[in-house]
Amino acid sequence: MQEFSHIKDDRAYMVDISNKDTVVRYAIASGKIKLHDETVEKIRSGSVEKGNVLATARTAAILAVKRTPDLIPMCHQIPITFVDVEFEIGESDVTANVEVRSVGRTGVEMEALTGVSVALLTVWDMVKSAEKDNTGNYPSTAIENIHVVRKVKEIITNQ
Repeated sequence: MQEFSHIKDDRAYMVDISNKDTVVRYAIASGKIKLHDETVEKIRSGSVEKGNVLATARTAAILAVKRTPDLIPMCHQIPITFVDVEFEIGESDVTANVEVRSVGRTGVEMEALTGVSVALLTVWDMVKSAEKDNTGNYPSTAIENIHVVRKVKEIITNQ
């Protein structure tokens, strides 16, 4: 059975990465929010009352990437060197893709996953008035399939 890297003697702790090599790392994460077709059309046409949904969600994702260690207790603070947030608008959903790059001693997948999560939550917040039913609930709105698409570690060669 594989052991957890952040638990020792039933105690959670932050893993020591001081002896790890500094390398270029990047991760891409993705996720989707299911919405009413009419809501997606409002996003596409730019007619959502609160403003530009995807521009706001893109900014929120970037801020979330930079604040990941504040949200996830054992996550190291790392130098973020690049963030890219892209959206794909379907008929009844919006997909968020977040790429994060760093040069450091630990991966950036938590940052990419956090960026996707906050991007999708921001979309939901921006359109929630259009998604509510007559009881104030969201019976068909759902955030789904948040996952790491790719994680890469590249060795730095001195020139």
